[in-house]
Amino acid sequence: MSTSVLRTADAWWVRTPAGAIRIDTDAETTADLLADRRAIDEATGDPVPVESLDLVSPVTTPCRVVAQMTNFVSHVKDAGMNPDTVPLTFFRKSSGSVSGPYDDIVKPGHVRLLDYEAEIGLVIGAALPVGADLTADSVADHVAGVVVTNDISARDIQLPKTQFYESKSYPTFTPVGPALVLLDADELKRFTDLRLRLWVNGEPRQDMTAADMLYQPLEALRALTRFQRMDPGDLLLTGTPVGTALSAPAKPVEIIASLLPAATKWNLFFKAQARNPKYLHDGDVVEVAVATDDGAIDLGRQHTIVRWVR
Repeated sequence: MSTSVLRTADAWWVRTPAGAIRIDTDAETTADLLADRRAIDEATGDPVPVESLDLVSPVTTPCRVVAQMTNFVSHVKDAGMNPDTVPLTFFRKSSGSVSGPYDDIVKPGHVRLLDYEAEIGLVIGAALPVGADLTADSVADHVAGVVVTNDISARDIQLPKTQFYESKSYPTFTPVGPALVLLDADELKRFTDLRLRLWVNGEPRQDMTAADMLYQPLEALRALTRFQRMDPGDLLLTGTPVGTALSAPAKPVEIIASLLPAATKWNLFFKAQARNPKYLHDGDVVEVAVATDDGAIDLGRQHTIVRWVR
């Protein structure tokens, strides 16, 4: 049975049907807490209403934040690519971008096109050194659980520079939580049943299960650990489905644009994108939820508000 762990600035909690119960632990980091699993399992005391807690990210920083790129079939097609030819690729985000599930998303003043990406985050529970030999039977020994994440992206920074690190690493660009849901081996096998949903101002924008993923966690971690060590408390974002504000231009437009000088092409592209109402605006409310349709595994629901720095 899954266990939902919550975090406030000064404590860790287990969510129960009756409310949140404080965990008796000295753990300061997610890694420390995962090493103190007995304290999680044996948490006792009077429950308090979850709504009374000021929750922060259950993934502490600093940590490694790695993300899979174009990993949903629907998203790949929307980007104008062929799912059969898309390789398994990764990029890094600064852990300074991690924020809480109810914190504001702050757009820097120089950013014009702010986008969202609902994602499932894998939280590592046991060390994965370079060359780790992962199997279907052992992956659950290394993945402690899952969290709701939102990979916020400054598209006008990302695309012309053809790199992701800056555009996805500004503070508050990775809301995480509310819960770190610890899964056993059988529950992790239900990963593909998890449904990702995202709303902006109550309007549904993304709705897809993880079955749409090109590369599932086992394959992704096998590839990642060929060159990147992952340690307890590190975070792997597993991609986003169709529905982001950014979408590929129509083929005729793309062909014409390819004939233009780079500066002219990007100027025209961003003028067109500026007319797209799906990009995030000041005061927009972004909600992200991940759960199985039967509710057996529920990662909770984020509620964040976009704030523009002028």
